[in-house]
Amino acid sequence: MRRKLIAGNWKMNGARASIAELSKLEGLHPDPASEILICPPVTLLAAFEGKTSIPLGAQDCHWETGGAHTGDISAEMLKEAGAQAVILGHSERRTDHGETDADVARKTEAAWRAGLLAIVCIGETEAERDAGETLTVIRQQLQVSLPQGATAENTVIAYEPVWAIGTGRTPTLDQVAEVHDDIRASLEGRLGAEIAGGIRLLYGGSVKPANAAAIFEIANVDGGLIGGASLKAEDFAGIVAAAETQRSP
Repeated sequence: MRRKLIAGNWKMNGARASIAELSKLEGLHPDPASEILICPPVTLLAAFEGKTSIPLGAQDCHWETGGAHTGDISAEMLKEAGAQAVILGHSERRTDHGETDADVARKTEAAWRAGLLAIVCIGETEAERDAGETLTVIRQQLQVSLPQGATAENTVIAYEPVWAIGTGRTPTLDQVAEVHDDIRASLEGRLGAEIAGGIRLLYGGSVKPANAAAIFEIANVDGGLIGGASLKAEDFAGIVAAAETQRSP
């Protein structure tokens, strides 16, 4: 049984006062078959640590443990600040900072090294979707971004169609199912059915309380990587409630 995971990505939003939103979620007791995670800006990790029972994650890390990397932060530093997980290879990092699949792989190994859960993001652009290249792009990103050694304990894969992030557009349920099924098949071919069958696959891209239940009903969707809707406790709670009505095999 794969536990549903609802991970909130606050992106570059939030301040110390945002602890109030987490406080509203304190009374939210997920079904034992589901988990929640909030990934605030790194400045808030230490501020929130010890002040909430909600697991916290980060949004990026460097692959080195330390050194002359001005403005960067290591996975070990994130762990010390209270992070349990880290989002890696998000499309906004790939686009805004030119991160490559090889960069993501090095960061993933760093996350594992520090004992963090790596949430590895992959996804196609609108141009790639329109050109019929979605599965080719996804397979290539997965092959290079995910190092050897992935397990259900150290890795989650998040599929994010780039053209659906923050746009209000969402792929059809059949499109989501096609990609998630292909990711599962690719993992099985590489890792074997037993290991691949335990790795959770999240969907990210304009998930809201209104559409979450239908998305989470898809066989190989094991939760969501939630952007804007995670900033408001009421919306995030609605998505969590939708996940609790579903079960992954």
